[in-house]
Amino acid sequence: MNFSSHARENDIAQLVGLSHKHFIITLKAGADFQSHRGVLQHDDLIGKPWGSQVYSHMGSPFFLLQPSVADLLINLKRGTQILYPKDIGYILMTMGIAPGQHVMEAGTGSGSMTISLANAVGHEGRVTSYEQKQDTQNLARKNIERVGLASRVDLKLRDIQLGFDETDADAFFLDVQNPYDYIPQVRAALKPGGFFCTIAPTFNQIEKTLYALKKNKFAFVEVCEILLRHFKTEPARIRPTDRMVAHTGFLIFARRIEPSTDTRGDELIDEVGVGSIPEYQ
Repeated sequence: MNFSSHARENDIAQLVGLSHKHFIITLKAGADFQSHRGVLQHDDLIGKPWGSQVYSHMGSPFFLLQPSVADLLINLKRGTQILYPKDIGYILMTMGIAPGQHVMEAGTGSGSMTISLANAVGHEGRVTSYEQKQDTQNLARKNIERVGLASRVDLKLRDIQLGFDETDADAFFLDVQNPYDYIPQVRAALKPGGFFCTIAPTFNQIEKTLYALKKNKFAFVEVCEILLRHFKTEPARIRPTDRMVAHTGFLIFARRIEPSTDTRGDELIDEVGVGSIPEYQ
């Protein structure tokens, strides 16, 4: 994204009008933006400082802003449920996603997590994302291209039961209905010590995934959910807003480990949960 102080051609811009109605556009010389609140010429927006107030031909006011990654994700065209920023932020931090890394994903969906990963790994990093459905991948590709991150992403079409082409990935995010069925394939793609995360909506999916992780020598397992509550910003009546972004899914984190056969490490192996593993019922 452009970090200059003024809007430039080909920048992605956000127009925020009355009632916080907002629109995401890509600035092009000679183009215009049309809504029920009037028309704005892109030429009149290019060169304006970000944060400026602008007006349509009908006199309707807008603020010209740079969208955050969260703004872009919420406005994606989607064919599947997307991950919410409240979950994505915690995932990126907990998995240590950083510039220059190679990160993998399975279950591209509409591309919200793919875009977030690509933004986080920077120009020198790489995201490899697997999807099984062609039409879903096509939509994700358009979304990724729209935000200008296509050069950082490799999209692959495959049933992941067949495994992955890559090895030694720094981190792997798995977003499929039955993550527990693919843990061996994920392990083979991750580097030793690599980070793993998946999202599951129900308790029974968590249970199966935990067994699969332990069986395949993943440790430091954590399960959590992220709840987000906003507050009204009127100084005279501060209170929670009427709606809350509550349960969207349980996040399961783990690390690939390489336990040794040296008996001096048995206590630690048992402590991190990779020792004796009861069979899943």
